[in-house]
Amino acid sequence: MEKRYFAIFKPYNMLSQFTGDENASLLGDLHKFPKDVYSIGRLDKTSEGLLLLTNDNEFKNRVLDPLNKLPKTYFVQVDHDITPEACKELAAGTISIKHNGKKHRVAKAECKKIKTPQLPERSVPIRMRKEIPTSWIALTLREGKNRQVRKMTAAVGFPTLRLVRHSIGDLKLGSMQPGDVIEINPNEVIAGFSR
Repeated sequence: MEKRYFAIFKPYNMLSQFTGDENASLLGDLHKFPKDVYSIGRLDKTSEGLLLLTNDNEFKNRVLDPLNKLPKTYFVQVDHDITPEACKELAAGTISIKHNGKKHRVAKAECKKIKTPQLPERSVPIRMRKEIPTSWIALTLREGKNRQVRKMTAAVGFPTLRLVRHSIGDLKLGSMQPGDVIEINPNEVIAGFSR
């Protein structure tokens, strides 16, 4: 079996899967992928950014295995002007979120406030309120629970308005645009995840 690796910029309002309701926007709408290729992990429907697909199960397991602590960086636009204290709390590993009906204490992370990143406009703009500012953070996690970033920013009082996964390990969105699909050379992929 030939091993294939793809990087995509998952657009807003698309499911990270190949099957769904007739009206759903699905990964297969972007490209004619081989039948045995699946996404590595997920981004929820309203999140955007880097998603990897492959038919290499060993590689998929290496990316997803929590023991490998592979960093994933998200650019997150939040409601209000986030404080240094909230950024420290997001990084400290002290926040508890609900996951599968149980409390989960998140692992330590990296968080810093950033200038508005150069990102393509979202297909549906975020709701803006004139009197309430927004701000951006770069949040790097080494675990991935369902809707974790959104739960974490809500826990510190700064709800997520827009969420874009910028990188997985050494692989970054770069100049990709929503809906772009790039087939990656297996040597590049393995090199980017071998540390």
